[in-house]
Amino acid sequence: MTDEEIAGVGPALAAYLGRFRACFPHPATAAHFATYCRGLLSELPRKSVEPIALASGTAVRTLQEFLASYPWDHDAARDILQKHLAGFAGRLPGDATGTVGVIDETSCRKWGDQTPGVQRQYLGCVGKVDNGIVTVHVGLARGDFHALLDAELYLPKSWSGDRGRCDEAGIPEDMVHRPKWRIALEQVIRRRQNGVRFDWLTFDEGYGASVPLLRGLNLIGQRFMAEIPVNFTVRTSGDGPPVRADARLTAADAARGATHRLEHKTTADSRWRAVTARVWAGGREHLLVAAVNEATAEVKYFLSGETAVSLKRLLAVAFRRWTVEHCFRAAKQETGLMNYEGRQYDGLIRHLILALTTLGFAALHAEGLRGGKPDGDTGAGVPGDERDLPDSVPPTPGNHGPGQHGRDHSLPSTTKQNRRRMSQNAKA
Repeated sequence: MTDEEIAGVGPALAAYLGRFRACFPHPATAAHFATYCRGLLSELPRKSVEPIALASGTAVRTLQEFLASYPWDHDAARDILQKHLAGFAGRLPGDATGTVGVIDETSCRKWGDQTPGVQRQYLGCVGKVDNGIVTVHVGLARGDFHALLDAELYLPKSWSGDRGRCDEAGIPEDMVHRPKWRIALEQVIRRRQNGVRFDWLTFDEGYGASVPLLRGLNLIGQRFMAEIPVNFTVRTSGDGPPVRADARLTAADAARGATHRLEHKTTADSRWRAVTARVWAGGREHLLVAAVNEATAEVKYFLSGETAVSLKRLLAVAFRRWTVEHCFRAAKQETGLMNYEGRQYDGLIRHLILALTTLGFAALHAEGLRGGKPDGDTGAGVPGDERDLPDSVPPTPGNHGPGQHGRDHSLPSTTKQNRRRMSQNAKA
């Protein structure tokens, strides 16, 4: 946004940021919070500490310390963000899918070896193994409204096993390597504890391949529609022989299924033929779905614990994944999600949370322009349509200088590296 546009939404932005005032023990720290968020909203070509500080007239060192070492509760800020966005979304008109949570990850190339979590690993942003970091996210979609609720760093084993290196980066002792599916499950559980509820959860085959994740979601009663790899093992009965998903339902089976038209907001609608079969996986009955795109012949497989829900609705849920791709693109381009350039863990996590906070304001503002703002603007839960489906932040000190700076938004036609055939137990 330009300086003029930011000034135009100034009162709304101040009211929004005021919600987070209790996270900051000192007014000066809250002022730095406002400075940073305004910088993330601006037209800076690179939205990291130094450009934001220079543009706002704040000492670079001061803003660095705000991000990495000043006392303020970034976990509480994340909780406030989640409750506010989820409460807002829960009062918006919905559709047959209700409120959908989306699990996914994003990545960023990094040079050097001191950014927390950096190593050579598969990076979706470049489509190959390269040096960089990966973060795991949970997004939310309801109708036309979508936003990111959470962000967490994936810590590779090479870091977790070197506590000296972790200490230098300020990584807490209890922060250890966890598979990405476990990070995602813990995020979902924490959000439920905050009163955030999803009617459905969906995710790609990188997470759908993890049987422990599916078991965990079934245990907490979270409905899901998971894309799975073609070699995912299912059984025709509880004690039946194991068989691959693409053997239980073939592409030819899918091609003989009924056609379903799926709407996409920014690309042409797609038409998929799909069939279902009841199978067993992870110790309980599920519905296996095989779908083939009529235009491209691409075949996808999905699994859901909801065996009595219509296929039309299940496919609609599965293809809500495009919303998180849109959120990643907006967060990277508009709020500098991956522009962190420091060496401290707290600084990285705080930058991620502040980028999500700023993106949340942009999402709320856009919804208001669409005329979708509901009455009132507080609340914590997300009642799905199928289940009855402080003071303002003080002004920024100092002079304000002039403002200055993927992945596809639809389901990819080509899958991520090594995801079509992968281990079914745990993808790191």
